[in-house]
Amino acid sequence: MDIVGVTREITADLVERAYRNGVFPMAAPEHGVITWHRPDPRAVIPLDAFHVPRRLARTMRSRRFTVTLDRAFGAVMRGCAKGRPVWISEDLHRVYGELHSQGKAHSVEVWSGAELVGGLYGLHLGAAFFAESKFHRARDASKVALASLATHLRERGFALLEVQYLTEHLAQFGAVTVSDREYVRQLATALAVARQFV
Repeated sequence: MDIVGVTREITADLVERAYRNGVFPMAAPEHGVITWHRPDPRAVIPLDAFHVPRRLARTMRSRRFTVTLDRAFGAVMRGCAKGRPVWISEDLHRVYGELHSQGKAHSVEVWSGAELVGGLYGLHLGAAFFAESKFHRARDASKVALASLATHLRERGFALLEVQYLTEHLAQFGAVTVSDREYVRQLATALAVARQFV
């Protein structure tokens, strides 16, 4: 079990302090609480080893989608929350919205014309980006969001892209697991460096 704490309250300051210490929140609204998680092992995607599958590379070259940053943060969070177990509660919408207004939470949007068809959001501290969730309404749209994020972070000199738990889906992009001790080391290195997301 990776739960290291349970609270009834959640604030932007508490979330930021948690991430700086290797912990992230999920809501359990059916119980009226926030659970705090510290997986061991932890999934990360090494930015210098990010892999774009061949079919996805063709999709990205086709320019079928347009990618933007921080243009529709709230809509991306709503897209991520829809049709899933409700761990993205209204409290999380409020708190991450506040972090977004502080320039610490960001979104990647994928558009087909004027329609938002995919995206992801997460938190940025130092040279670390903590990817929270992604969604798609068109085939490959969330993959385009992730690949675009990795390219953007690499170009900006980021050191860490954390993705919480390893899945087969994430493994195709080069995601690996590291021990908690190694993650804490990588996190400390990334937090010591200042980087701008946009």
